[in-house]
Amino acid sequence: MVSPRPAPDRPVGASTSGEPGTESGEAGVPGTVQHVRALLERVVDPEIPVLSLADLGVLREVRVEGSRVTVVLTPTYSGCPAVDTMRADVRTVLAEAGYADVEVSLTLSPAWSTDWMSPAARRKLLDVGIAPPPDRAWPEGGPDRAGSDGGPDRAGSDGGPAGRAGSDGGPAGRADGPVPVALTVRCPHCGSTGTRQISRFGSTACKSLWVCQDCLEPFDHFKAL
Repeated sequence: MVSPRPAPDRPVGASTSGEPGTESGEAGVPGTVQHVRALLERVVDPEIPVLSLADLGVLREVRVEGSRVTVVLTPTYSGCPAVDTMRADVRTVLAEAGYADVEVSLTLSPAWSTDWMSPAARRKLLDVGIAPPPDRAWPEGGPDRAGSDGGPDRAGSDGGPAGRAGSDGGPAGRADGPVPVALTVRCPHCGSTGTRQISRFGSTACKSLWVCQDCLEPFDHFKAL
């Protein structure tokens, strides 16, 4: 079993509508870490705008020292092309709320992991037809949408039966040795495990492209890291 990586600090919660920088419009008192985190719930991932940076686990740390705010982000991978947009969006949201002195820094250690994505993030991906990565931090049985979380099933990666040596349907290995078991991805549309990967890259580099052999719908799968 793969142990999940330690999760970064999580945001306090989503902001509500209201005037920027006021207690009635945002969680917490202006000038506090809680208030800044609530404001940053507005900042979404440029490539998957249904998810906030907090949903993804990219928002690593927030520090407030007097009038200065420091925000630390961990990109999903070191060459992520959306990093500059994320940093600019963080500065814009905080500036609109009256925070003029803002530093946005990056850290690559520890490396970002899909284990840092929240259960809410996985549900949001499913809602827009993207198969989420398995959550290795969830207990046995997975999330409340059992069987539809996009997690692995014991079947061939092409949707074939369990116990096959590879996605090409080759022999299943020696009877007196370990039996290789490939993994598949549940279709986010119909829940079928009869799916196969058709491209290692989908609409973005962090996703692969799959197709369901039952409902025939193509879909993106967020790669597990």
